[in-house]
Amino acid sequence: MTKKQTNEQSRLAVESSAVDGSLSDIPAGVFVHTVYQADVAISITDTHGDILYVNPAFTRVTGYPAAEAIGRNESMLSHKTTPPEVYQSLWRQISRGEAWCGRLINRRRDGSEYLAEVNISPVVNDRGEVRNYLGMHRDITAMHRLENQVKNQKALLESVVDAAPVVIALLDVDDRVVLDNHEYKKLQADLGMAEPATMLMTSIRASLEAEAVNGRRSSGYAFLGREVRLDPADGKPPRWFSCSGSCVREDDVAADAFFAGGGRDYLLLVAMEITSLRAQQEKVRVADLQAAMAEEDRASSLRESLSAATYRLEGPINMMASVVGMLSRRSGESDPMVLALSDAVSVGQQALTELRAMIPAETREPVGSINLNEILRDALDLATGRLLAAGITVTWKPQAMLPTLHAYPNKLRSLFKALLDNAIEAMSARGWRERELMVISRAKLGSIEVVIEDSGPGVPAESQLKVFEPFYTTKHRHLGTGLAAAQQVAADHGGTIEIDPRKGAGCLVRVVLPVKRRS
Repeated sequence: MTKKQTNEQSRLAVESSAVDGSLSDIPAGVFVHTVYQADVAISITDTHGDILYVNPAFTRVTGYPAAEAIGRNESMLSHKTTPPEVYQSLWRQISRGEAWCGRLINRRRDGSEYLAEVNISPVVNDRGEVRNYLGMHRDITAMHRLENQVKNQKALLESVVDAAPVVIALLDVDDRVVLDNHEYKKLQADLGMAEPATMLMTSIRASLEAEAVNGRRSSGYAFLGREVRLDPADGKPPRWFSCSGSCVREDDVAADAFFAGGGRDYLLLVAMEITSLRAQQEKVRVADLQAAMAEEDRASSLRESLSAATYRLEGPINMMASVVGMLSRRSGESDPMVLALSDAVSVGQQALTELRAMIPAETREPVGSINLNEILRDALDLATGRLLAAGITVTWKPQAMLPTLHAYPNKLRSLFKALLDNAIEAMSARGWRERELMVISRAKLGSIEVVIEDSGPGVPAESQLKVFEPFYTTKHRHLGTGLAAAQQVAADHGGTIEIDPRKGAGCLVRVVLPVKRRS
């Protein structure tokens, strides 16, 4: 350290002690050694920027030894690529006695450049006059490079994610979307809903619960290739997505977490639309379903006809059996009339037994986890030909996502098909012009409600209960003989079917099915 440097440091230390009386007990040498040993580059200049002192760290950063730096202006460090207005702002601020902090491109003694984070503080005397400038700076080239690498990598990842042809969303533990891509925003607009991810996760968790898997997400929670169906509320065809999810961990950046650790869990949801693929599969499935339902309809029709026949025959045969009993008590069992009638009753009872044996048994099916929107859509697809032939306009208003229902799929298809068939029959009456059908599905508290409303002639108040009776065959009714079976299907699922008596024109049938049936 030169004598000139020592004298300047001592002078500054004494002036600093005079500013604050609390420092008067600290020897001036402490300040000198503190500045000398500091790991940050320090320089002290006069009011023109001519260097009066530099510490060893200054030499390590810039390459200029103290003997070569002292007496030269700080501008020797300028690489000349920093915009002039930056220096102008710097001088205006420190000339007013205010500190300045910023970044400058500096040049070392060997000509190499580096990015410096600079802090310049004016040093004033007891009269408030600027006497010197204290400059401190450090080389942040490596840190700046790392910051830009992170920024570029983030921008690159965002570009890749946004350009990906799949829906991507990052969800927190409460299923709030914290990050998403363009495809996700497009899906939001298409479906007209705030957060499709919430709907997708609701369906996925329901399917996991149905498989006896805990639906709550925890560390390591993941799923792969889960298919989810969304039914747009505007009645457009359903959309299918294959969804996968993986857990993402974010470290806590708070200061108190430096040693303790901690962080947040997120779920990265990736959904690939497979609607076109499923549409092709659905065509095949609906064709197979149509054939199966036609066969079931034939069996059901035969079952209903034979049941009606036995029902009609039972009355007369039972009456004849009563007459035989009365005659035998009066005339004796050997009376020719009694014997003839007894033979007739026996033949009739034998015929009834044979008829009952000919009634096809109902097909047993297992309970499955179903999406009721899919069942309703199947029923509409099965009725498409009749709807078009009758010129009926259909409005389909499903709730985009319904709770999973544990039910008999084919029985429910038959239920809704019967309701649709009867609505079509009512509106197909000769001369009837109003031909509109509306089908609505919505979740209620603990149940799912389906409303089927038509613009037909309606059901007279006195017939609204009779239409659900077995073998009700009045030709002028609105609803047909299939409603007794439909009501039985609803009862088998713990639900109800009712005709809304408040409906002024047309007919509104409401089906309510509980999500969880009582065993």
